[in-house]
Amino acid sequence: MLGKKRVECGAFRRQGHFVEVIQLLISGVSQGCVYGLIALGFVLIYKATEMVNFAQGDIMMIGAFIAFTFINLLGWPFVWGFLAALAVMALLGAVTERLLLRPMIGEPHFAVLMLTIGLGFVLRTVAGERWGSEPKTLDLPWGSAVWRFGEVTVGGDDLAVVGGTLALCALLYLFFRFTRLGIAMQAASQNQLAAFYVGIPVKRVFGLVWALAAVLAACAGVLAPGGVIDPNIGFIGIKAFAAAIVGGLGSLPGAILGGLLVGLSEQFAGRYLWPGFSDVSAYVLLLAMLMIRPEGLFAAMQQKKV
Repeated sequence: MLGKKRVECGAFRRQGHFVEVIQLLISGVSQGCVYGLIALGFVLIYKATEMVNFAQGDIMMIGAFIAFTFINLLGWPFVWGFLAALAVMALLGAVTERLLLRPMIGEPHFAVLMLTIGLGFVLRTVAGERWGSEPKTLDLPWGSAVWRFGEVTVGGDDLAVVGGTLALCALLYLFFRFTRLGIAMQAASQNQLAAFYVGIPVKRVFGLVWALAAVLAACAGVLAPGGVIDPNIGFIGIKAFAAAIVGGLGSLPGAILGGLLVGLSEQFAGRYLWPGFSDVSAYVLLLAMLMIRPEGLFAAMQQKKV
């Protein structure tokens, strides 16, 4: 009798551990998708211009606040408010490239790096003055919806961010594979001079790349699990940059994979390792990748053709 109870107790513990692992996987994938979407912006800008935009996380934050303005403050339906926010962010990205980054062409990379870091500080200050420093919550259509599959719980925000990321990845693939603009962007990223000689407006393409990166960042801000935003959420852009390096700074699929790895490492480190390690797990993963495979998981840094 005692042996039977021990067997039942062991089976119960194993089932509980399995459910816990599944929940951590769900949370890690949803958070990793947010990192991946921001990392896509890093990769797009770097591939096209060889610049690193350290304000990408703060652009995500601004996009979330603009969506908050349309949806929460102005009372627009979610779809229209979301689309309006994306349009505003596309314009903001293009204007930022035209006014701030284009004059920096030819300048040392360190100068561009410092410019984007300063831009991030400016965006955080503007957000704090305009929307305040208290956390805000977006009115999302999936709200606090929860689905249960046996003992496993899946939140509506988790499904939204994973589904949204899959949809955006599919759209990006179709865009770069079948549209003239997408092909032009790829050509400009390979060889700017050759692209210019065949009639591609390289500078205009750069502006569109920044617009696309801003749109992806805004999607990440709106789809982030929980929908809670404040001026400091842009700091997750640092973890997204780590994800881009882990996946390979020249690889779009690598950006998503790197984001997933960072998200999963945070969740499992927070549960099974010592307290506080989850906050630095992304950087530990980054250091390990730099020591083992500096080019990232996807070595897509193709040689420039001449």
